Amino acid sequence: MAVLEKGNISIHTENIFPIIKKSLYTDHEIFLRELISNAVDAISKRKMAKLSGESSVEVPDGEIILAVDQEAKTLSITDNGIGMTAEEVKKYINQVAFSSAEEFIEKYGSDADALIGHFGLGFYSAFMVATKVEIETLSCKDGSEAVHWSCDGSPEFELSASEKDTIGTTITLTIMDDETEYLEDQRIKQLVKTYSDFMPVAIKFNGEQINKQRAIWKESPQNLTDEDYLEFYRYLYPFQEEPLLWVHLNTDYPFMLNGILYFPKLRPDVDVTKGQIKLFCNQVFVSDHCEEVIPEFLMPLRGVVDSTDIPLNVSRSALTNHRTVRRISDYIAKKVGDRLKTLYRDDYAAYVKGWEDIGTFVKYGSIRDEKFKKQVEDILIYRTTFEADVAKPEEPKVEVQSSDSDVWDDVSKEGNIATEPFTTLKDYLERNKEKHENRVFYCTDTSTQATYIELYKNQGLEVLFMDSFIDTNYFIPFLEREFSDVKFSRVDSELDDSLVDSDKASEIVDPSTNKTRADVIKEVFEQAIAKEKVNIKTQSLKGADNQAAPPAMVLLPEAMRRLQEMTAMMQQSTMQFPDEHVLMINTAHPLIENIYNLSQGSIIQADGSSSNQATVNMLCQHVYDLALIAQKGFDADGMKSFVERSNQVLTKLSEK
Repeated sequence: MAVLEKGNISIHTENIFPIIKKSLYTDHEIFLRELISNAVDAISKRKMAKLSGESSVEVPDGEIILAVDQEAKTLSITDNGIGMTAEEVKKYINQVAFSSAEEFIEKYGSDADALIGHFGLGFYSAFMVATKVEIETLSCKDGSEAVHWSCDGSPEFELSASEKDTIGTTITLTIMDDETEYLEDQRIKQLVKTYSDFMPVAIKFNGEQINKQRAIWKESPQNLTDEDYLEFYRYLYPFQEEPLLWVHLNTDYPFMLNGILYFPKLRPDVDVTKGQIKLFCNQVFVSDHCEEVIPEFLMPLRGVVDSTDIPLNVSRSALTNHRTVRRISDYIAKKVGDRLKTLYRDDYAAYVKGWEDIGTFVKYGSIRDEKFKKQVEDILIYRTTFEADVAKPEEPKVEVQSSDSDVWDDVSKEGNIATEPFTTLKDYLERNKEKHENRVFYCTDTSTQATYIELYKNQGLEVLFMDSFIDTNYFIPFLEREFSDVKFSRVDSELDDSLVDSDKASEIVDPSTNKTRADVIKEVFEQAIAKEKVNIKTQSLKGADNQAAPPAMVLLPEAMRRLQEMTAMMQQSTMQFPDEHVLMINTAHPLIENIYNLSQGSIIQADGSSSNQATVNMLCQHVYDLALIAQKGFDADGMKSFVERSNQVLTKLSEK
């Protein structure tokens, strides 16, 4: 084989190889991504060469073939792209388009992996895993001759004639002894799936295509069906529940951006700061981390974002403040907000159905982003006890493509749309301004607060359900800042005056001391419970059926409870039931009336004790226990004591 030329690779060659090996040491696997990307680029350029008349040869369907030779320890990447002449090899391979290579590692450090191709080093990443790299190439240009290039990782190269007779390029890597994982079939397949799965060219290995190839986010939404979107979601996130909704992003001004974002089903306690959106650049996978590109409150969304305008040649710290990145982030937030508003307006039933999950994003976004808050502030909804006629919602419908090429679709076809009433805060305040102006009653746990909710409902007071993780810890304080003249009260924090019969509570039963009946009942319970931190409060609850109302309720003052909740959250611990709380005794309840009568009917013994005192104490403690149970206020010892006292009460009752 005639050697056409020997020489040194030019421009800082003394620095290139050490820097490549040092800076990319932690992520050698990206070499295959770079070589496949170059091959795809070559295939695209062959089509352009044909159109421009540089080549008269017909262009076949593009394909990339990977091959492994275990004995020779070689991995080859073959494409049927444009190929190179000897002069082009000298230009594109020998003269590396990279000045100041020595600044590479100093400036970008651990971000080097994603930057190679943008510094003209894509091909040279092969030397991270190879002791020798060879190129066999034949240009598609008429009259071209094949050439062979080889380099052993030093600045020296050799260029000679080649016997290759098919247009395209084969790059052969002789793999290092400590990098033999790249000769394993499964490792090759895994790398292609990770980085090059959606390249628009078939990638073949051992006779089969191993990449999906179709990137539906690059296609027109008009040409895609529901099943296309769902199949893509299942492919990206197998074994997950079907997504609620999706938005297809497609714009080419003032930046290039394509993508599909899915709203997944969420748990109420989901961490809304983490997500699984994949970042691509020209269909090449770049990263699982889009913190700088995706608005923080949309991180839990899933899907892909693909843009050539996201600069990969700057450090991640600088990316956050990059003008284009900020504009892309704002664009994504705006499109999501627009689609939510459209869904609210055009398909309210579907909006309500997905609110438990969608609401997490909307609320978090309202807290974190002022522009987004302005977009969605009128479509924030809350489940409510308000009883109104609820029309049967229509079946969710597909929304047609809009003029800006975005599409939003509801993928749930089941008929179990939420039928409970929902309301906006504005409507709630307007509806209740006569009963309690600028006051919002809310609950956070429908099971532990069921008694309180029912009490409010029976008196015609409307309660909002704010029972998600984000509500309790973040959103209610946010609403209080936004509505500074509105007071938010949890149903178990204090009782509204409209629930209490103040006249009955003031009935005097002991003229000599001016003690009211309520005063006496309070003393009876204080003596029986004997806990300084439990504040006994007596009130007469309104209600046509006194038996239906609870005999006692544990109330947790709003400010104190929130302080304990915040402390527990900051310490990443479970909030313990506070020792300091209010025990509200309902003096209108028959059981409390009986305890009062029993305490007043006692015969004083010679030792000063009352004949009924033990029974009264036991009943008072039992009433307190039941109030604690409603609030889940028992620990293990408390439950043990409750069971013992319950047995004592039943024993006492069965004696008569």
